[in-house]
Amino acid sequence: MPAVFAVILAGGSGERFWPLSSKDRPKQFLNLIGERTMLQQTVDRLRGFVEPADVYVVTGRGYGNLVKEQVPEIPEANVIEEPCGRDTAAAAGLAAVYLARRDPQGAMIVLPADHYIADTARFRWILEIAVDTARSGEWLVTLGITPTRPETGYGYIQRGEMLRTVGSIAVYRALRFTEKPDQLKARRFLASGKYFWNSGMFIWRVNVILALFAEYLPELAAGLKRIAASLGTEREAAVIESVYPALPRISVDYGVMEQAKNVVVLPADFGWDDVGTWPAWARYGGNQDGQGNVIEGSGVLVESSGCVVRASKHVVGALGIRDIVIVEEDGRLLVCAKERAQEIKRLVAALKEAGYDDAV
Repeated sequence: MPAVFAVILAGGSGERFWPLSSKDRPKQFLNLIGERTMLQQTVDRLRGFVEPADVYVVTGRGYGNLVKEQVPEIPEANVIEEPCGRDTAAAAGLAAVYLARRDPQGAMIVLPADHYIADTARFRWILEIAVDTARSGEWLVTLGITPTRPETGYGYIQRGEMLRTVGSIAVYRALRFTEKPDQLKARRFLASGKYFWNSGMFIWRVNVILALFAEYLPELAAGLKRIAASLGTEREAAVIESVYPALPRISVDYGVMEQAKNVVVLPADFGWDDVGTWPAWARYGGNQDGQGNVIEGSGVLVESSGCVVRASKHVVGALGIRDIVIVEEDGRLLVCAKERAQEIKRLVAALKEAGYDDAV
């Protein structure tokens, strides 16, 4: 039986979670929800489904030691540091050339390191169906989340004809990928009942995705081929250092999934959230009061509603505010309109430009 590999993408900077997240310890290495970090929870979900020796983590330069510290059960050789961030197509491709040396026919599960999933048992069951579907080499599989609100922060997948069912799970042809829509389009998608949120979780065979890189992203494929030829030699580190930064910066969604004709989507209703912003964190963290406020740490909100407050050391007091995010962490303070939380990356960039590099 061909192998089943899991590749966890853990290279993001998590800037939307400033000031808790920083360049020294990005979001995926934080315990935002529960006692385990987001990376640890991702690895925990795979326990009993993928052997630790078959789990790989692709992370940013300098974060390898954090990965090894947090998930020591994963072999050190399976922790791959990118010289720089080149988006998900390059990250998945880099992992794929390592896996191809072990089993090019193997199934490759690609998972972001920073998602929340409530029902682990159902997640594994749906993953089993996805792996079974991908093993033939006929299909690229993605997991779609049934939308519950007109979310503008996620990409969407339009489903087409139903190809088959496995138990209660339908397998649909994926017709179209759409990047983050505006509010009007998101409402239309929700009302149609034909769209899923794009979870960013993919399952395919190793040799199949490498062939599709060659077809749709030949520049990326050429670079990966050079890297593949160096693996296991004394030139490996130097070649990766030289080739990887020149690879095209493109997501695997845009570079492959939106172009390929053999993509299927499985409804994956296992309590998913990408917890991408402070308002999203508030759905799971902190203590809620009767005015829609969520507070973690020490603080009092008077005549205030819809606010998100997280304080690590200091007491927060607020009076007469509405829909504001306040986060205090180690001498750094965020005050942000709740509706602008998706834009915190802009604030982080502005802080860097103003010379506050130590604060981010």
